[in-house]
Amino acid sequence: MPVIKASSLRDLKLRVNIHDVVARTVALKKAGGNRFKGLCPFHSEKTPSFHVTTDKGFYKCFGCGKAGDILSFVMETEGLQFTEAAETLAKRFGVELEYEAGSGGPTREERSLRQEIFDLHDVAADFYRQAFLANNAHGVWIRDYWTKNRKFTPELADEFKIGFAPVEDRALAEALIKRRFSDDSLRQCGLFFVRDGMPVTSATMRPRFRGRLMIPIRDHQGRVVAFTARQLELTPTDDASHEAKYVNSPETLIFTKSNLLFNLDRARTAVGDGHPFVMVEGQLDAMRCWSVGLKTAVAPQGTSITDGQLLLMRRYHSQVECFFDSDSAGQKAALRFLPLALKAGLEARFLMLAGASKLDPDLLFLERGLAAYEEVRKNSLGAMEFAVRSLLPNVGAAGAEQKARVAQELFAIIAQAESEVARAGFVSEVAQLLRLPTAALERDLRAFVARQAGQARYAAPAAQNGNGDAAKPASPDSAAKPTEEHLLYLCLHHEPLLLGLSQQLPHDWIDTETLAGRLLDRILAEAQHNGWPGREALDQLLETEEEKALAATLLFEGPGDEDLVKFANEGLRALHRRFLEPRLRQIELEIASQGTNGDAHLFSLLKQRADIIRQLQNPPKLILAS
Repeated sequence: MPVIKASSLRDLKLRVNIHDVVARTVALKKAGGNRFKGLCPFHSEKTPSFHVTTDKGFYKCFGCGKAGDILSFVMETEGLQFTEAAETLAKRFGVELEYEAGSGGPTREERSLRQEIFDLHDVAADFYRQAFLANNAHGVWIRDYWTKNRKFTPELADEFKIGFAPVEDRALAEALIKRRFSDDSLRQCGLFFVRDGMPVTSATMRPRFRGRLMIPIRDHQGRVVAFTARQLELTPTDDASHEAKYVNSPETLIFTKSNLLFNLDRARTAVGDGHPFVMVEGQLDAMRCWSVGLKTAVAPQGTSITDGQLLLMRRYHSQVECFFDSDSAGQKAALRFLPLALKAGLEARFLMLAGASKLDPDLLFLERGLAAYEEVRKNSLGAMEFAVRSLLPNVGAAGAEQKARVAQELFAIIAQAESEVARAGFVSEVAQLLRLPTAALERDLRAFVARQAGQARYAAPAAQNGNGDAAKPASPDSAAKPTEEHLLYLCLHHEPLLLGLSQQLPHDWIDTETLAGRLLDRILAEAQHNGWPGREALDQLLETEEEKALAATLLFEGPGDEDLVKFANEGLRALHRRFLEPRLRQIELEIASQGTNGDAHLFSLLKQRADIIRQLQNPPKLILAS
């Protein structure tokens, strides 16, 4: 397995700005100095608690605690191993990596199977694209279908790299084998059926897609990871799935449909103030939106929307407009979408077209262009108004029991919102829409949530403090750091302190059973024996993900105007006392057990006690040259 040189990894981290890495996934805003903040990609939140510091090269979420550098960020968000993450960043930012002698670097046989499948999909997408553009009967037919039947432009086909899967069943397999892709990648890419135990050849590889319009599916970084294939008149009848209108790639090492939204790679750069995401049902709807200038449209990959898809969307923007087909199925899908949106921390509105019973975004924008978007926005509904209209179209004619049943369905939706303020607002809105007392709905919601959660989160009154106010849990940051962590923090922020402590702080004073203690001991030993070349040396001393996260957290907590030497000496004295006091107590117990016998052992114990007391009265002190 290739091993990247440590010096090459340091160079990668120095040359790649963490802002540029994170901004591909998180919408970052300036937060003063060299800091930026945004919504955390690792947990659901509405208020940004995810911070990035460019001068230190670290990120830290103060909500969920995740922290790290460019490599750990790419590993977490893209599901890569360490070497894969480094190679991905190097390729993305044009940095050449060097490998340890004898490890050989990434040959085709040694590189990750995942990366090879990415490359294979690029080749396949180009193959399908060339078949779409081919100067033959099928090429002419598919281009006519695109422009005359689907009424899309050639320019849109080029922008989305629309392709065509040839009817011939060996052409793609032969092209990929010629490019020398491995057997494993050909078996696992999802583009072919290959029987177990059979050799991988163009004769044994049966293509999944034949005679179909090919729509490349890209992840949020723009990499082709799968395809959706639309049935055509050219789809051969001997194809096993020829009757299916759409056939999708199966899940693979690079494709999980529940964590992917079609067109997110483009739409994420267009969202912002006044420009929310627009969720539509299918890829063709999203492409129609794009063709008329609505650049924020996305579509789920699969038959239903998932938590993962919405959390992915929320990384970039917290507002979404749901624009599903106006038929019954589309409106039911929109109602299923609502609780998932609230759970993901999204602010959702629902686009409606007055008087339309059978209209979808594709047809609407084809007939009326972008102007239709503003028309449907005028009739948009908020979350609760849409839910009430869907569940109880004629509120005025509904009786109390019917309203109570609908309220229970609405509670199941409202309970998905994490914010108590949001829940209270929803209850107030529902009370107006159903013409019911707000207080009664609040009581029923508390009972509903208590039943569902199995605990009295709403039913029990809030714990009170002595002033009658709701008690607040202690902040994790309010607790004093353990001494080793405190000294580690000082060492990471002030190199002279690190060098001074490496000479003053003995190894056996440090509790190496703790995470911070182990890391502090390792850093001080390195500084004592080899000096300290700078913060870049830290990377080589971090052995686990937990250590990396701790270092990132401490580095993120920039020092204020405190007297760092004073705090270092307080920590040094604390470890000094902790080391000596147990021995002092042991000696005093032994002295008490000796009685008044004046033997040599007693005199030795008395001498040891006096020596320890003297050391405690004169603790070590760190003095730095001014």
